[in-house]
Amino acid sequence: MKYKLPLVILLFTTISFAQTITGKVVAITDGDTFKLLTQDSTLVRVRVANIDCPERKQPFSKRAKQFTSDAIFNKQVEIKVIKKDRYGRSIAYVFYDDKNLSRELLKAGLAWHYVKYSDDKTLQPLEDKAKKDKIGLWVDPKAIAPWEWRSSKKKKKKE
Repeated sequence: MKYKLPLVILLFTTISFAQTITGKVVAITDGDTFKLLTQDSTLVRVRVANIDCPERKQPFSKRAKQFTSDAIFNKQVEIKVIKKDRYGRSIAYVFYDDKNLSRELLKAGLAWHYVKYSDDKTLQPLEDKAKKDKIGLWVDPKAIAPWEWRSSKKKKKKE
């Protein structure tokens, strides 16, 4: 019985953090990051959940950014915030035109499923199909995942 109260508090806290926000996309930072302006003029920095697009100096980064821009820039979108990251960005599911941006980027071969931070079982098959069909960045059989690329850049700085 004494364990039920902390569990209820934990569930309530988790549920209260899941937040839905709608607004207009006013800036695209890169393929998986953008700025959303809400109705009350709050600017929200958003990081698309469960995927990772190529970094700025990686192949296909411009195509990923353009894809995201074409999909959501200057449009009304709905985001479901999972949490904030260490940079203060809202990690969120992004919905537009009855589509999920994470899924669309994976289908287009412009992102990796970020398995380390994702429990969405629908995403890996989308990446696998794009890879099998050599779509987008998967034309390169040696494409380097952004987290590996970032890690190699950090190592070079230390040397």
